[in-house]
Amino acid sequence: MDRTLLIALVAGVLQGVFEWLPISSEGNIAIVLTALGSSPSAAVSFALFLHAGTALSATVYYRDELRDVLGLLPAWRPGSAFDAETATLSFLAVATTVSIVVALTAYSLLDDLVSALTGGAFVALVGGLLVLTGLLQRFAGTLTLGDRSEPDVVDAVLVGALQGMAVLPGVSRSGTTASALLLRGHDGPASFRLSFLLSIPAALGGGVLAVVDSGGLPGLTVEAALVALVAAALVGYATIGALMRLVEKVPFWGVCVGLGGLAVFGGLGLTIL
Repeated sequence: MDRTLLIALVAGVLQGVFEWLPISSEGNIAIVLTALGSSPSAAVSFALFLHAGTALSATVYYRDELRDVLGLLPAWRPGSAFDAETATLSFLAVATTVSIVVALTAYSLLDDLVSALTGGAFVALVGGLLVLTGLLQRFAGTLTLGDRSEPDVVDAVLVGALQGMAVLPGVSRSGTTASALLLRGHDGPASFRLSFLLSIPAALGGGVLAVVDSGGLPGLTVEAALVALVAAALVGYATIGALMRLVEKVPFWGVCVGLGGLAVFGGLGLTIL
């Protein structure tokens, strides 16, 4: 296997594992790809593209729940949008819409910023965002603002905005959205369930955005793109259940802070050298 295909395989496997952990799959994969010689902009586009693979994993894993939620479309009415029966459907629709607006704005900023950074500075920036993500998770684990059983419009707008910001490498999509739901008073399992359901349209959109922005596959051959997407989808499906259970037991905020700190120091070291 040549080097390009090997890198695509490794990146796909990492995406399949990291996507379900609140440690920023995009940020960590971008750091790995930068260390392997990719430019910061190419690393970000490739990492964003890989989300399409885990979107397929989540769609298959949650197929029954998605079918039930979408089956409520004929019964949906604006006046009762966030009633118990249709609250999840309305949450997904509103949060996805907000995510699109915020993500497009953040991505335009990201494109200019990444283009101006050297490899070391980019790694340090991603590390700093990882540290902030970890601190947010730590804060969410100690303070809640109520006891909620169903999402409302405030949840949808807040979580949608945070998910849109997760287009920035180093900002954990699952970490920030689940933390926001925990802060709003949802329990752990419900927070991650809503976060992962919301990840499906966001991940597909991220993959499409990477292709559109790159004018095609982001620095990949068709063969390498297929290897990366298949690896991400298969590994993602095989690990999602186990890793969701692990997230409930392990304080991943510490992992974010630790990885982020290492990236900051390593990136600054590369910049100085």
